[in-house]
Amino acid sequence: MWFPVFRVLHIQKKEQSRGKDRRSGLILTIPLCTEQTSMEELSSTLDYLLGIPSDKCKARGFTVIVDGRKSQWNIVKTVVLMLQNVIPAEVSLVCVVKPDEFWDKKVTHFCFWKEKDRLGFEVILVSANKLTRYIEPCQLTDEFGGSLVYDHMDWVNKRLVFEKFTKESTSLLDELVVINESEKSNQLDKERPPDCNFLPSLDPETVLQTGHELLSELQQRRFNGSEGGGVAWSPMDDELLAQPQVMKLLDSLREQYTKYQEVCRQRSKRSQLEEIQTKVMQVVNWLEGPGTEQLRTQWGIGDSIRASQALQQKHEEMESQHSEWFAVYVELNQQIAALLSAGDEEDLVELKGLQQQLSDVCYRQASQLESRQNVLQSAHEFHGTAQDLSQQLDGLLGMLCADVAPTDGAAIQQTLKHLEEKLKSVEGALAGLREKGQVVIDQMSNQTTWSYGKEVPIENKEDIDHIQGVMEDMQLRKQRCEDMVDVRRLKMLQMVQLFKCEEDASQAVEWLGELLDALLKTHIRLGDDAQETKALLEKHKKFVDVAQSTYDYGRQLLQATVVLCQSLRCTTRSSGDTLPRLNRVWKQFTVTSEERVHRLEMACSFHTAAEKVEQGDLPVEMEQETYEEVEMVGKTLLDRLTVPVIFPDGSEQYFGSPGDMASSAVHIRDKMKLLLRHLGCVTCVHHGTM
Repeated sequence: MWFPVFRVLHIQKKEQSRGKDRRSGLILTIPLCTEQTSMEELSSTLDYLLGIPSDKCKARGFTVIVDGRKSQWNIVKTVVLMLQNVIPAEVSLVCVVKPDEFWDKKVTHFCFWKEKDRLGFEVILVSANKLTRYIEPCQLTDEFGGSLVYDHMDWVNKRLVFEKFTKESTSLLDELVVINESEKSNQLDKERPPDCNFLPSLDPETVLQTGHELLSELQQRRFNGSEGGGVAWSPMDDELLAQPQVMKLLDSLREQYTKYQEVCRQRSKRSQLEEIQTKVMQVVNWLEGPGTEQLRTQWGIGDSIRASQALQQKHEEMESQHSEWFAVYVELNQQIAALLSAGDEEDLVELKGLQQQLSDVCYRQASQLESRQNVLQSAHEFHGTAQDLSQQLDGLLGMLCADVAPTDGAAIQQTLKHLEEKLKSVEGALAGLREKGQVVIDQMSNQTTWSYGKEVPIENKEDIDHIQGVMEDMQLRKQRCEDMVDVRRLKMLQMVQLFKCEEDASQAVEWLGELLDALLKTHIRLGDDAQETKALLEKHKKFVDVAQSTYDYGRQLLQATVVLCQSLRCTTRSSGDTLPRLNRVWKQFTVTSEERVHRLEMACSFHTAAEKVEQGDLPVEMEQETYEEVEMVGKTLLDRLTVPVIFPDGSEQYFGSPGDMASSAVHIRDKMKLLLRHLGCVTCVHHGTM
């Protein structure tokens, strides 16, 4: 769609419910500017815009507004005369909006009203403020003093979307029709090779989405306009953007796209069927040819582990080759089953025939492989299990003969668990050896060997005696290891208990350290009154009891480690730094706890004396003495708050942060000041009474 560069014309439609124009036609506004106006571009724009409304709309006629306020008279005259050539039959009235300073009368000597018959329409010169005499204000935009809301660029954008959709959908429809008709011809003439490369140039989904979005926008904008909403809306949208045309194109496009999707499905099904046929013949030809030949060249079961291993390796290689073709069979079978569930009746017979042929050949070959594997597995598994069991017994014996070096409880627990697992594994392997040995003996007793379906008896007593001797030897070795495990288990359990005691003792030291840290950092409040301070004292006593229990628990654990080390004949591990650390932390906690008690007791005395003064029940002399006591205790407590806790090793530590101590000190000083003011008031009252 093309628009001239000077300014785009816009069309407005007057609705019956709003418009009061007797003609009830369309309004065509031609804004002219001071720049040179191209009549060729203006004519092309008019031709384009007049081709948009329906014949019914154009039959009601046009009211043309030529805005000449920013143009010259000769240009206005040329535009009006041009309307005679472009749309004379459709124009009913031409309103030329003149500027405030009217053109020179010498220039405007041309009288349009005298040329009405020649022009074919009436032309009037009118000022912008008097244009409402001919057109209702609700049908005029704000530039003419009207109230009609109209966004021309929004209309242009929607028109561009509409024309783009129309062009793409029409082109896509033509392509889809050609594709669908071509596919229909191919189905009638099956010998004709299908043209699988013919695809639409546009994505149908994208075009459909564009159309749905456009239709939704048109419907929503029309609804909002009819409700009188505040959204900018052109009353011509429903006709200029041709909502019915969009719906018709969408319906046609959906119909052809549905057919095209079916065409694609049929193409895919045909291609898949041809591919399946090719793969089925590949599988069948290999299994009946090279696969069968491999089975014929393999025979015998071997009389030793080496011979059975060699035969087993060859058989595994053969199975590996067959597995690749069996995997293809499984995939093909799934594809055939899917086609059978959704296939046409004409394909069912062919698909079932392929499926049956493929299944018969694969199952027959798999059965032959399984029979061969069972014969080889009986001898090979027994010798393999015997070898594994012998290695497990050697490993278990090596663990039992090695000295146990204590490292930590977790390592000992892991070693003990590993030992138990090895013993359990040996027991399971021995049970499996007996089972496999009996299977080999039964097979040797009933049927010794086979070759091409013919039985060949052999002497197998020596092999049976060998198998029984191996099982008896393994049983004796397992019993000896089991006795040694019982002894090692007892020693390891004692070591686990030793490391657990040491670990718990170290944990007790950490807990005691955490309690000390909590005492210094969080137990800093002295209480706001005597009752709260007493409650803090009780809470502190319970806190000390917890610490005492932790310390006693650590001492008991360290004593237990001494007893266990003596039993295991190893150096006591508790003689390291655990006991000194426990005692050091406990001494630090004791000193800190005592300091905490002293401060709480002083705070309790301070609050108790202060409360006596605040109650005012004492004589003036006693109140004075009590305040002096409060002041003395308060100052002592303030001094104590500034002193750190000195540990036995000489190190120092403060309660809480400097801010916490400052807050407590401020509270004590404020209370002392309050008591001093109270005492002063009481003294004044007493002297006044006297």
